[in-house]
Amino acid sequence: MSVDILTFGCRLNTVESETIRAEAEAAGLADLVVVNTCAVTGEAVRQARQAIRRARRERPGARIVVTGCAAQVEPASFGAMPEVDLVLGNDAKLKRDTWRGLAGFGLEEGEKVRVNDIFSVRETAGHLIEGLEGRTRAFVQVQNGCDHRCTFCIIPFGRGNSRSVPAGAVVEQVKRLVGNGYAEIVLTGVDITSWGQDLPGRPKLGHLAAQLLRHVPDLERLRISSIDSVEADEELVEAIGAEARLMPHFHLSLQAGDDMILKRMKRRHLRDDAIAFCARVRAIRPDVVFGADLIAGFPTETEAMFENSLRLVDECGLTHLHVFPFSPRPGTPAARMPQVDRAVVKERAARLRTRGEAALAAHLAGEVGRFRQVLVEKDGLGRTEHFTLCEVPAGAGRPGAILGARITGHTHRALTATLDQAA
Repeated sequence: MSVDILTFGCRLNTVESETIRAEAEAAGLADLVVVNTCAVTGEAVRQARQAIRRARRERPGARIVVTGCAAQVEPASFGAMPEVDLVLGNDAKLKRDTWRGLAGFGLEEGEKVRVNDIFSVRETAGHLIEGLEGRTRAFVQVQNGCDHRCTFCIIPFGRGNSRSVPAGAVVEQVKRLVGNGYAEIVLTGVDITSWGQDLPGRPKLGHLAAQLLRHVPDLERLRISSIDSVEADEELVEAIGAEARLMPHFHLSLQAGDDMILKRMKRRHLRDDAIAFCARVRAIRPDVVFGADLIAGFPTETEAMFENSLRLVDECGLTHLHVFPFSPRPGTPAARMPQVDRAVVKERAARLRTRGEAALAAHLAGEVGRFRQVLVEKDGLGRTEHFTLCEVPAGAGRPGAILGARITGHTHRALTATLDQAA
């Protein structure tokens, strides 16, 4: 039987699952299910538990290993599940010796919970992978952990302090992936704009992006995952304006549009900082598109405070929204703050999503008639430089190919296009 990886949560987990797969298979393990969990919400933890129980029903003879952020934060609760054979911490899951050790004896012979103090981990290795199964773009981990303590977030306790992968290791990984046929690379991490703070000379993310574009000339598209706009450095901003291969889509970790709520979240920016950043980047890259994470119904949020978040969509010119109704995460300061009524939270999230849908519709309509380069994800569907879904003629290109396309229309969620070499 094969090694099955069930991945929850962020892009970083996606990258790490590929490392787990490679190491487990290299160790000769079989009939194994690895559940790589997420801890960002209580719902994510519930889904992981549900998947574990389902895996045991569907593969009664398999060994089940649980790892990831939820396992790191709540190791005893997963260890208490009768379906689980082993709980591994976030650090141990990426070590070759972990998986080689499991090949030599039955899991019942060892300690069931193997989770260390994540804050004792000081380095993040650049794990070399050949690609990502079923993916047409490759994610490359450049950073892990977070030194900030936002009041709603449990992730630092699952990932530890911020650690960076040295630039040379990142360049080698990107060269390897481009050599294997990947046209688009996505840099990912927990707090990616903090990259380099623990490295000699304290380089910035803009330096890393510039190094990649300089030393990997065959890389067609470089994309950066979620960034904290207040931490964006000058070299990064300059690269956005000057480098066509750096894709004009940036997902911002904004969370709210009201200054008092931002302070209670312990964010590092105010609403005017977010608006100014978007205006500055748009001035040097007029076609840029911004996405953002926004939380509705944070504790103590009044209607007036929420209206500030609604207005931020237009004032920043946001297009792709990830809206989260606030859900208290046990162990975080926000869970102890005065809560907003659940019905109000859901209603505000719905209004924020409606505003986001209107912003996306305006973006789609504005794309009609333009030429775009579409990275094919699967037959008949891909994404433009702006990470906008785009339908292309069936059979037009293999997954991973980049096609020149003229935008001819749109549905409620995606562009429609015909092939056009003029693009």
